[in-house]
Amino acid sequence: MRLPASWTVRGATMDRMRLRGTAWVTAGMLLAVAIGCTGGGGEGAAEPPRTSARATSELPRTTPAPTPADPVSLPALMQRKLTGSGLRLGAVLDRTSAYTRYAVTYEANGLTISGIMNIPEGKGPFPALVLAHGYIDPDVYFSGQGMPREQDRLARSGYVVLHTDYRNHARSDDDPGNDVGLRLGYTEDVIGAALALRDSGRPEIDGDRIGLFGRSMGGGVVYNALVVAPGLFDAAVVYAPVSARPEENIDHFQRPEGDPLVAEIEEEHGTPEENPAFWRAVSPLTYVDRVTEPLLIQHGTADDTCPPRWSRQVAAAFEKAGKDVDLRTHAGEGHTFGPKWPASMDLTEAFFARHLR
Repeated sequence: MRLPASWTVRGATMDRMRLRGTAWVTAGMLLAVAIGCTGGGGEGAAEPPRTSARATSELPRTTPAPTPADPVSLPALMQRKLTGSGLRLGAVLDRTSAYTRYAVTYEANGLTISGIMNIPEGKGPFPALVLAHGYIDPDVYFSGQGMPREQDRLARSGYVVLHTDYRNHARSDDDPGNDVGLRLGYTEDVIGAALALRDSGRPEIDGDRIGLFGRSMGGGVVYNALVVAPGLFDAAVVYAPVSARPEENIDHFQRPEGDPLVAEIEEEHGTPEENPAFWRAVSPLTYVDRVTEPLLIQHGTADDTCPPRWSRQVAAAFEKAGKDVDLRTHAGEGHTFGPKWPASMDLTEAFFARHLR
C-alpha cells in the first residue's frame, strides 16, 4: 500500500512512496458535495512515534490551517480527528453461491451508521470496497438501496463490499444539521467505513487493500474523501458524478425545484458572491493537489441529470495537478447506465484489480 515516509501536522508536508503489503496510511477527512442525483504535537527533543491509521480506528489530523477553519469546510474535516470502528455484522439478508449478504453497523465520529455488506465465499482475506450511493430521499430510502448491481457483481468478483447508508438514512443515527452543512457528513461516513474495515480484525477482510466507488451524489462524496484523507484508499471510481462545485449542484438540482433548503444554506453561509471564500473551501477542486489515489471517472454522453462537462472539468483539474486520472465516456448512455453497464463494470474491475490485487 502507501507508506508515508514523513508528514508533519503543522507543515502540511507529506512525502509518500508506494509499498505493496505495508500497513501505514495517512489521511485527513472529508466533506460531501451536494444535492441531487439518484442512483445515488508540540515540538520537543525527540520526534513522537508515528501511529498507523491502518492499525487504529482513528485518522490523524493533517494540514490544519493557521487559524480555525469554518466548521463547514473541507479544511475543517482535514483538521478534525476522524474515527471509524465497531463494525458489526447483523442479520443474514441473503445467501448465494458466491457471497453472503449481511446487515451491518459501524461507528463514524460518534454516530452509528448502518449499511449492508457482501462477503464472498471462499478463503480470504479479500480486498474491500466502500460504496457511496447517489441521492435518494431519506424518507423513502431503505438500507443498501442505490447500487444493487454493483454490490452483486463486485462480491462475485471476490471483493468484500460495504455499502454505507449515510447518516439520516435507514437505521443510521440522525444529524439534523447535515443538509444545511452541505451534507459533508456523508464524507465522514465514508471515511469512517474505511477505518472500521481496517479496525474490524475480521479474517475475511484485508484492511490493507480498500477501494472507494461512488455514483452520482456519491461521486461527489468520493472527490471529497480523496482530498480530505489522501492515502486512506488505494483507488477510486466514480460513475455519473455530480459537480465538484457545490454551488453548481444547488443551482442545477435544488433552486429550480424551489427547495426551501437553498434559502437556509444561503442564510447560514452566504451566496457565492457574498462569501466566495466559503464556497471555495467546500469544493474539492480547491485542494486537488492533496490527492494521491488513482481515479477512474465514467460518464455517459447522454446523461441529462449530471452533465458530462462536470466530469471533464474534474479530469482537467486532476491532469493539471499531475494526478492519475482516467476519464472514460460512454456514447449514448444516460445517468443510470443501461446497455453499456457491463462494459463499464469490466473497466471498473480491471482498474481495481490493478490497484488492489
